[in-house]
Parts: sequence; C-alpha cells; structure tokens
Amino acid sequence: MILAAGAGRRMGGPKALVEWRGRSLLAHALVNCARPSIALRIAVLGCEAGRARRAAAADEAAVRWAVNPRWEDGMLSSVLCGLAAAESAAADAVLLYPVDHPVIEPETIDAVCAALAAGAELVVPVHAGRRGHPGGFGRARFAGLREAPPELGARAVLRAGSVVEVAAGPGCLRGVDTPADLAALET
Repeated sequence: MILAAGAGRRMGGPKALVEWRGRSLLAHALVNCARPSIALRIAVLGCEAGRARRAAAADEAAVRWAVNPRWEDGMLSSVLCGLAAAESAAADAVLLYPVDHPVIEPETIDAVCAALAAGAELVVPVHAGRRGHPGGFGRARFAGLREAPPELGARAVLRAGSVVEVAAGPGCLRGVDTPADLAALET
C-alpha cells in the first residue's frame, strides 16, 4: 500500500506529484513495488488525487486506486483507507510504503515480504540500527491498525507486538520531507 495522500506542506505541495529523475515520486513508488512478492499495489491518494494519478502514468490495470476523502486527518486515515482495499482483495499482509521514500532498495522490499510470507506478523527493515520503511503487517495485525490511536498510527501496533527486523539498505531511511531532502538524494 503506497501512502500518497498528504498535502506535503513542508515540500510545497503533494509529495506524490514531486518530480525526481523525470517522474513523480508516486511513479517511483509504483515501480519500486512492482515486485514478484507483491500481488497487488494499492495507491492511497487524497490531496490532488486526480493530478497524482495522472502524474503516476501507471498501467491502470496493475494498480488499485483508493481515494481517502479524510486525508487531512493524517496518515492513519490513509492506512485505514488502504487497509479496506487490501481486505476487500483478501490480502494476507500489507506493506506500508510512504510515497516520500523513492530510494528503497528492491532487496529491502523483498526481505520484508519474505519475512511476512514466512509467518511474521510485524516486520520492519533496519539499517545501521535504525528502523525504516516499508513496514509489513500480517493479517493478524489488521485489527490493531484499525484500533490504533491517530497520533501514533502504525507505530502503536509496532510497539505492542513482537517485531521481526530484517537487514536493509540505507534507502529505507531516506525520506523526502523538504526540497533540501530531495536535493540530498543525489548525494
């Protein structure tokens, strides 16, 4: 589930629309999530949803689009919107992939998916001792996501359970919150 609904206030506009290396951050996330271990890509849109969808230039048949009408309520509202779409598709697990992490390595995504497939209920990638993205949540943890307090979101579920940590590349930590962060991706 690609979380791409926010307004990107510190960025100056929706991060889903931000251009980097010739395509939008949403397009990068969709490409990054086109992995054999991922059966369905769900993109959760909100602020400027129509523009974000067009900017993604994605194969419409390969993506399930979910529009969060309450995107201004914060990231957990987008997680819940995407979770509803995942559950309607009978998903066994979800990855929470923030759109503002365009350099997550394919091996990191594969490692999280492999741990979920092996039965882990909560999985996070770790690089240099720090937890990053995307986090993996097995079906047994979906209820916890639905019940999480909005101010903590998915972190509340991670704090309440046994988390499997998988080794990851540095891209799992490289978020883009400001134009300076975007420029730093080139270094």
